Amino acid sequence: MEVINTLGRRKTAVARLYMKPGSGQIMVNNRDYKEYFCVPTLQYKVEQPLQVANLMGQYDIKANLDGGGVTGQAEALRMAIAKALTQINPELRPALKAQGFLRRDPRMVERKKPGQPKARKRFQFSKR
Repeated sequence: MEVINTLGRRKTAVARLYMKPGSGQIMVNNRDYKEYFCVPTLQYKVEQPLQVANLMGQYDIKANLDGGGVTGQAEALRMAIAKALTQINPELRPALKAQGFLRRDPRMVERKKPGQPKARKRFQFSKR
């Protein structure tokens, strides 16, 4: 079986993923994912699609992450893994879709407006 290449996005984070059958090694930016995502909740987010599909430890994953913060990168990687699993086995799609792993989260940071310090915050009003 050849290498499967997918893309996952969240906020400004982009995950480019290469998946092939193997021993279950997950490498993120040439580092182990447990070293890259040191918070256990982020490690759990990365593992979620593999746990739902009961395929933990069956595929080697190499991912290049770019942009955003660590949470956005973890969720982008989760989406990329879910997309790759559906390419391997289309029967997994309903289970992964029910968990919401295949839908890109459309929420983005609201832009800063002119004459204001942030997107919605206003400068302090002075009556006199």
